[in-house]
This record gives sequence, C-alpha cells and structure tokens, in this order.
Amino acid sequence: MARSGRSEGNTINGKSRGGGKAPARRNSHRRVRPGDDAGIIPVLARAVREIEGAAERGKLSPSNRTKFQVIALLMREERARAKSETDISDSDRAEVLKRLDGVATILAKVAARDTSVITLLAEDAPVSDVARKLRRDMLMASGMELSPDELIIAVEPAAQTPDVEKQVVPQSVISRQLSNPFLAPDFSAVPKKPATTSHRLSNWELLEPLYRAFEYGSGGNVASMDLPEPAPADRRVPPGLELFHHQAEFVASAREGHRTYLLADEPGLGKTAQALLAASATNSYPLLVVVPNVVKMNWAREVERWTPHRTATVIHGSGEDLDAYADVVIVNYDVLDRHVGWLRTLGFKGMVVDEAHFIKNRESQRSRHVLSLAESIRLLRPRALMIALTGTPLINTIDDFRAIWQFLGWIDGDKPTAELMAKLEETGLTPADFGFFAEARQAVIDMGIVRRKKIDVASNLPAKRIADLPVELDDDLGRSIRDAERELGNRLKTRYLGLLASRAGAEYDGPQEELMRMVARAELEDSKSAKTGENVFTMVRRIGQAKAVLAADYTAQLARSVGKVVFFAKHIDVMDVAEETFARKGIKTVSIRGDQTATFRQAQVDAFNNDSEVSVVVASLTAAGVGLNLQAASNVVLAELSWTSAEQTQAIDRVHRIGQAEPVTAWRVIAAQTIDTKIAELIDSKAGLAARALDGNDEAVADAGEIQLEALIALLRDALSR
Repeated sequence: MARSGRSEGNTINGKSRGGGKAPARRNSHRRVRPGDDAGIIPVLARAVREIEGAAERGKLSPSNRTKFQVIALLMREERARAKSETDISDSDRAEVLKRLDGVATILAKVAARDTSVITLLAEDAPVSDVARKLRRDMLMASGMELSPDELIIAVEPAAQTPDVEKQVVPQSVISRQLSNPFLAPDFSAVPKKPATTSHRLSNWELLEPLYRAFEYGSGGNVASMDLPEPAPADRRVPPGLELFHHQAEFVASAREGHRTYLLADEPGLGKTAQALLAASATNSYPLLVVVPNVVKMNWAREVERWTPHRTATVIHGSGEDLDAYADVVIVNYDVLDRHVGWLRTLGFKGMVVDEAHFIKNRESQRSRHVLSLAESIRLLRPRALMIALTGTPLINTIDDFRAIWQFLGWIDGDKPTAELMAKLEETGLTPADFGFFAEARQAVIDMGIVRRKKIDVASNLPAKRIADLPVELDDDLGRSIRDAERELGNRLKTRYLGLLASRAGAEYDGPQEELMRMVARAELEDSKSAKTGENVFTMVRRIGQAKAVLAADYTAQLARSVGKVVFFAKHIDVMDVAEETFARKGIKTVSIRGDQTATFRQAQVDAFNNDSEVSVVVASLTAAGVGLNLQAASNVVLAELSWTSAEQTQAIDRVHRIGQAEPVTAWRVIAAQTIDTKIAELIDSKAGLAARALDGNDEAVADAGEIQLEALIALLRDALSR
C-alpha cells in the first residue's frame, strides 16, 4: 500500500491525478528527527486514527473517504522523500519508514473493514478539489513550507462547459433552425431553482444514508416501484410483435404520468422496447437517445420496429448525414462532445441513456455532457420523460448510483432535489431514527426504480446454465505460466514475511489476515502501474493466450454439433488466434470488436443472426458484452474470464434474452491448476452489488478490485503452505 516507486504518479496536484503540473515541494522546510512530534507523520497518524475509529463505527462518510485517499497519497510522497534524500542517517531513514508502515497498517485495517475505499487507491481514481485542499491543509499543519502555487487550489471549470474547439453544427440543424426561428432556446446558463428547504432534514447529510439503505440490502425485497395494470392500449404493438406483461406495465406507468425511471430490468428483458413505447405513449418527441457506439445502429432499427410511425436519425462523426427533423435522435457517448451545444437547442421532450452505468464517473467528459444535456431538457420541460437503462447499474460501489440519480433529477450535486426531499419528509423520520433506512429506500424506489428479474417475469424464457470446462495447459507455455505463478507467490511471501518481521516487538496486534491483505494490495497497486515484469494482469492474459486454441477447438466442435456459437474473449490477440483456428477448420465467422464502425458492426451481427453459413461470432467482452442481440445461438463460450460476475452475466445475456427459444449454456474454459480456477471460484461465490442493492440479496459483495485482491491472497496462501 505504501510503495515508494509510485509517489510521483500519485501526487495529488500532479497531471495524472488532478490536472495541471504539481509544483515541487520546497526542501527548505525544517528537518525533524523521527522522534519529534512534528512534521507530516504525526499529522497523518492523528488523521488515520480518526479514520480507523470511523470505520469501526460503520461505513465511511464521503469526508472520511476523502481523508483516506489524501492520507495514502501523502504517505507515499513522504516515503519517496525519505528514501531519496541523502542528508539523513540510515537509522533515521529506517525510523521514518517504520512509522510510515504503521500508518499503512492502519489504512489496511480500514480497507479490510470498508473495501469500497480500495478504489480510491487506483491510478485513475478522481481527486476532488476538496481532496486537494485537505492535502494543502495537512502539509501546512505539519509545518512544511509550501510554494505559492501549492497554497492556491485551482477549481476545475464547470461540468457544463463544452469543448468549444470540438463543437460542430451539422447543416441539417442549421436548416431546421432557419425554417423555424421559434425553436427552443438554450437554457443551460439559467440558474437552477434552489431545492425546497426542510426544517426537519435541512441540516442532515442525506445521500450517504440513502446509499447505505440500498447497500445493506432489504432481506429479499426487490427494489421496484409499484406499476399499474396495463390497459389494452398499453399492449398495442405493430403486427408480428409481442409485448410481455412486465413491458406493458412500464408503458402503462408512463402513460399514467410518471416521468423519471431507472429501468434496471435484468439484461434480456426488452428494456429498449419499453423505453420506445413509453416515449410513444407520452408523445415525448423529439426524443434524445444516448447509447454506446456498439448499439446505436440497432437502436435505429428498434425505433423502426416498435414505433414505425416515427423516424430516427443516427449521429455519425460530425453529423453530415443527420436528419434534424427526425423524431428520435441517436448519438453515442464517444461523439457527444462535438454535438452537445446544438443538441440543447432542439427542444427535446424526453431523453434515454442506454447502459447508464457508463456515466458512473461524474468527473468523466461523457458524464458531464450527459448531465448537462439532461439539465437543459428539464429546465425547458420539467415533465420531460427521462429514462436511464441498465441491467447492471452498480459495478464497483454504491456511489455508482450518484450520476444516474442526478441525470434523473432526483439529486442535485450532494443533496436530494425538492421532490425526493418531500418524499423523505413524508416519512417523518431522520437518519438517526429506527426505520429510516427502509423508508428512505422506498422513497427513492418510488421516484422511479423499476427492476424485474427473468425468473419472475419471463418464466417462459428457456433455462440458463453455466458449465465449466477445465483444460490442462501441458505445453511449454502452460509450464511457464505455472512457474510465473510460483514466482509471484514467492514474491508475495517474501514481502509478507519481511513485513511480519518488521512488526516484531512493535505495537501490532492485528491478525495475519490483515497483513496478507496489505501485501496483496501493495502488489495489486504495483501491477496496475507496472510497464514490464510478471504480475497478476500479465499472468491472466498469458493464461488467455494459452487457452485460445483449446477454446477455439471446443467451439468448433459445438458449432458442428449444435449450430451457431458465440465466442467471447477479452484480448485482441486471443480473438486473432481463435479466428485463425476457425479459418483452418473451414468454419465461417464474423467478428465484433471495439475498433469497428457502428454500421459494420451491425452488419456483422446481422450476418451471424441471419446467414446460415456463419457458424461463430468472435466477440470482444468489452465491445459486444452490452446491448447486442445474438439469440440466433444458444451456446456461449467464454474463452477468458472476466473480473466481475456482472460482465460475465452481460455477455451470456446477449443470447439469453427475449426471443430465445432454446435452453442456453455458457461454457467457461478454465485453465486447471492455475489462478484461473481461483478467479472462477471467486466470481461464483460473490454476488454482484446490483443483486444486493436492487434484488434484496444479502450475500457477500465483491467488485473487480476485491476479486483481484482475493486471487493474490490465494497465491500468497499457497506460497506460505509450501
């Protein structure tokens, strides 16, 4: 956790962490001996004890999470400084490092209690202005002299400010504006109304309790609002199509007046059709739809399929082929920055964000543009239809809800907006009262969370099973992988024993399990920034390469015996090897990759679904794991494992969805006697966060970072047992 080699990359004011180059700290500050009660270490020690106490009382608050991140980063800076400076004795240097190890140990204890803070240690973890200010205050409290640049914390520009240099206005939009001078103006600069002040709850921090209400689960109660019984009009669809009862319920809710939804049905339950029919039932045109690039052509097709009386246009590149008069405007996240300016002027009556977990990081450019557009639509039309679609709204932390709730207008920054505040007021409770969590959770659900599971609403959908297919890597590559795993395990063992020895005679009464987690976490951080050498990520990739031919051989057998098969892999080189293997065996394939245009990718999907000669689609887990319909197959081969159960489920549900007529089998190819086996066990043993927050599942939760950490701990245990 306190690795010295990464201090420069972790400096809060550095380019990689906060934007803008960090000024070098002056070396003229007073030199203090390790035993002095001065300098940065006593400041860190006091702060980390506060964090430890807070973690013992429960989940860390946002302010304590910020403090955790700043402590870790300052600790790294101080460790690097102590190791690099030459004007202190070796004994003083050893004492400083020992005291820093004490801080690191407490941080490890905190992370063991609240695993969600692990993500704050990642290289790409966003660092807020609050964190920069806290760093400055801690350094000043330590007595260090700061440069003028360090004393001033620059506030980043407002999220709504688009990149003017990239902005374009397609000719079609100009023509529309000229033909109708009374188009909606841009209200993005209009100040928002302040939320209604509550005498009872106005002084309470409410978002953290709301998140906790979802994170702790609900004893089996699914997070889904009550929906009305659909009328015949809600079931009306074009000839040849069928609407399931759960889909008609959603349409009925919109027709009766509800306007904001987090539609979080499990993948494969027809969320696209529900959103389009809800827009039709409420006449929410023009409608803006923001989607991943991989599915934008499919969205245009779905508009024509479910609402043939409406027209759709897809924005490609700079929008040369755009039809600004269309009822539905479809744009992908990647080009949104070029069009956000003129999109505000079209007077949209509704907005749909597909795969809404893409906006979970509010600091990212895509999130800023989506939230900016949503705000401008609500300012013009407070009753606009706003729908966030995602079968996996929570990937890593419960905080993934924040951007989605803000998009829907349920929260404004760090507090509920007037409507949600009114619902919380109606409970008559405060976060200090018994029963508040359950009531607050229901209040948010009633704002528009809709979550249905396949087992409950699509009982006629064929069964789904996951079958593991162990393979032996008995060639030279397989042996080298096992050697590399042993080497990594021994490296972890050496770190662990060294850390254990350094604690001899010191004040340390923590269990060895926490030391193991600390060593594994330090290794994981090093792996994320390493350019060379063996680590857990390179090892998993090598395992994928070693399995590629074996997985392709099995896929070829399936294709010849049962028909079409979907082959998923994470890495391009694995996909390349698989395609070469299929070609040698005379099996015709198509490919879905991240570097393809939307039009070409859709053509590949169509060829797989409709061309009887195409037997296999070789698909990227990242590019094809969301939004696509591949139900022409009923067998899926997972050549490489994902780090999360959510990503694995999303991939399988490209096949197991409405329209599938046969039982679905997902074959996971697992390299026996390697870390691959442990990863598969961890994925199976940990429920997804969405299952806990939305489905009422009370099982343990783990994100990708936690599974990576547990896999390293397993290697360490194996090494200690040898």
